[in-house]
Amino acid sequence: MIVVSDTTPLITLMKASRLELLEKLFGTVHIPKAVFDELTCNAAFDEEADLIRSSPFIQVVAVRDPSRVDLLRRATGLDRGESEAIVYADDVRADLLLMDEVKGRQVARNMGLSITGSVGLLLRSFQMGHITATEARNAFALIQRSGRHISDRLLQDALNLINKP
Repeated sequence: MIVVSDTTPLITLMKASRLELLEKLFGTVHIPKAVFDELTCNAAFDEEADLIRSSPFIQVVAVRDPSRVDLLRRATGLDRGESEAIVYADDVRADLLLMDEVKGRQVARNMGLSITGSVGLLLRSFQMGHITATEARNAFALIQRSGRHISDRLLQDALNLINKP
């Protein structure tokens, strides 16, 4: 299975102290160089950068045709990381693109890519038995306390699925 990630799902899972779920779910996760740079170039987040650098299941990749990234950026207004993630996922015919941003998800969906975000990853982890209902609820609480935005409706839907008997 080929899985490509944008920046936000990785940040969100780190905020929830659950980055390791990606390895349990997918084995390897590909991140384009622009996503890696976004995750590791801010000195204020050295611990998070070290976590990304030291995660053996994260593989940094390069897009084949940077001009496609530039074209997508100009046409959509997406940032470089989102654009590289979408272009790379399209190039390698990824099975799944991890992306949270609404605009990026819309563009990727229009290109025929399969997408899930941070909430979907936590739900999938719960459904596959990698985390308990309590751990899932705690992860959502950590995400909210960290200032990451999850819509109230999406959060409630996720909690309802987790709390089903």
